[in-house]
Amino acid sequence: MISFPKPDVEQFFQTLVVENFTVSPDEKQIVFSTNLNGHFNLWAMDLPNQFPYPLTFKNQSAEVVHYAKNGEFIIAGFDNDGDENTQLYALAPKGGRLIPLRTNEGVRHFFLHLTEDGKRLYYASTKENPTYLNSYVYNIETGEEKLIIEGATAPTFIYAVNPNEKNLVFVKQFGNTNSLAYLLADQKEYLLTPATDKQHTVTDVVYTSENEVYFITNYDADRSYLAKFEIDTKKFSKVLQLEQEDFQFISFSEKDQVLYLVGAYGVEDRLYSLDLSSGEHKRISLPVSVVEKIVVADSGNLYIQGRSAIRPNNLFKSTDKGLSWEELTHFRVPGVSDEELVEPEVLTYPSFDGLELEALFFRAKEENNNGHVILWPHGGPQSIERKWFRAMFQFLINRGYSIFAPNFRGSSNYGLKFMKMVEGDWGHGPRLDNIHGLDWLIENGYAERDKILLMGGSYGGYMALLLHGRHADYFKAVVDIFGVSNLFSFIQSVPEFWKPFMNQWVGDPEKDKEKLTEFSPITWLDGMTKPMLVIQGANDPRVVKAESDQIVEALREKGRDVEYIVLPDEGHGFSKKENEILVYRKILEFFDRFI
Repeated sequence: MISFPKPDVEQFFQTLVVENFTVSPDEKQIVFSTNLNGHFNLWAMDLPNQFPYPLTFKNQSAEVVHYAKNGEFIIAGFDNDGDENTQLYALAPKGGRLIPLRTNEGVRHFFLHLTEDGKRLYYASTKENPTYLNSYVYNIETGEEKLIIEGATAPTFIYAVNPNEKNLVFVKQFGNTNSLAYLLADQKEYLLTPATDKQHTVTDVVYTSENEVYFITNYDADRSYLAKFEIDTKKFSKVLQLEQEDFQFISFSEKDQVLYLVGAYGVEDRLYSLDLSSGEHKRISLPVSVVEKIVVADSGNLYIQGRSAIRPNNLFKSTDKGLSWEELTHFRVPGVSDEELVEPEVLTYPSFDGLELEALFFRAKEENNNGHVILWPHGGPQSIERKWFRAMFQFLINRGYSIFAPNFRGSSNYGLKFMKMVEGDWGHGPRLDNIHGLDWLIENGYAERDKILLMGGSYGGYMALLLHGRHADYFKAVVDIFGVSNLFSFIQSVPEFWKPFMNQWVGDPEKDKEKLTEFSPITWLDGMTKPMLVIQGANDPRVVKAESDQIVEALREKGRDVEYIVLPDEGHGFSKKENEILVYRKILEFFDRFI
């Protein structure tokens, strides 16, 4: 008999994922962005066959993938090495050369809508108005372009266009917890939600007819629900609200007159259908824990992109309205069975002020366990850690590390009030939520005080730096992945269209100077005494390289142990497999030094 060794960590590095997808109108082709060749490109499968073939060789992530309703071409949007300046192209269904549609170096383009005849492209852009954005309609046949909305007071995006193009819905985004939706008709603007001084959001919009708009909002509520706006009467009404559910996005089946709603229930998603004729709704089974995207074909068939804690993003199809699902892609950790991976335990614990928090705990299997726990504060901060696959988590767990991922105050999916708790309080409440989580773990036997490590990315990287500076005695070593080190320089360096809401989100550099100084990790250099690994993408437009440069330089001046990796062809994340492998291997080697 041949004896095969246990899976090596290298196998986790080679996990492939689906990043985005679209489906042809006749459902004979599904096009998706994946890293089959180590870089993200567009690939396709001719259904019902499931063997992929390449369409592009650009080696860049695709933020936009949209099939024209006439089936003649695909809209594709790529940035360059993580700079997030998306350029829009047309691509033939068979692949080949990308035809520029809206491209402009240093400018970001947001795809908004393509008319059913494939002739007119609606998009928003930072050109001419980098702070609030302008929205345009571009005639693909004639090359003519018309300004539709000139953004003012807040970054502005078109969310939906009426099938007859006589009106549309746009949203002004004042922040993650404050956005207003308007109907633009006959050059007049009408609020979709009743006027109020209370902040709320509108997060997704669909036309179900020329006279009715359905959308997701938390107007006058803590949780998001489904609402309707009647164009003729300008009447707003609440349609469907479920307890403890935060609806995220909706899709419409014109054939079946059914709305499909994805609802976030804390760390996992649920899928519902709402029959517009009867008004009845029901929950539908899902093959994944988290849904990233849903597409409803003209036939009524459903396609979703989703992942679970032990399986990466894959594509699924349902021909019976969600009663059963066929998996179209089969990405897994190569050579590793589901049984060798770890599902998280969902924990709840009280924080310093009695606020109950939810967290995920990935416990290393007994045969691998090295006794150490990694604290992972998530990014955002108005985001969340969920039951979704992270190759980094599973390979570290396989090597014996358990991972604690708390959803501290400010996390999404727990209601508007909870999400707002981080606004203007980046460094107090969330910091203590993390520390009280560690204390709870220790008290309840999940962790030992002298066997805790710390790692985070983006806001999580910021929190890793701040926790290191103020609570170094908890940790043996720290990894910061593109984290904010100085809130004053961060506020000045973010993308222009982020700046209008920085005062509410982070704070005012003048009025809140004392608080921002206290909340900036660079203030607490003296407390950063543990070995540190810092990782940064050179092209990151969100947390620019200078944020990592200044903390590394300041610590090295104090003679501290700091390793620094700068990836010249990455932005706010890892889009290239060789970079991902480099970083993950380094993190493992770094942590292994301390166990």
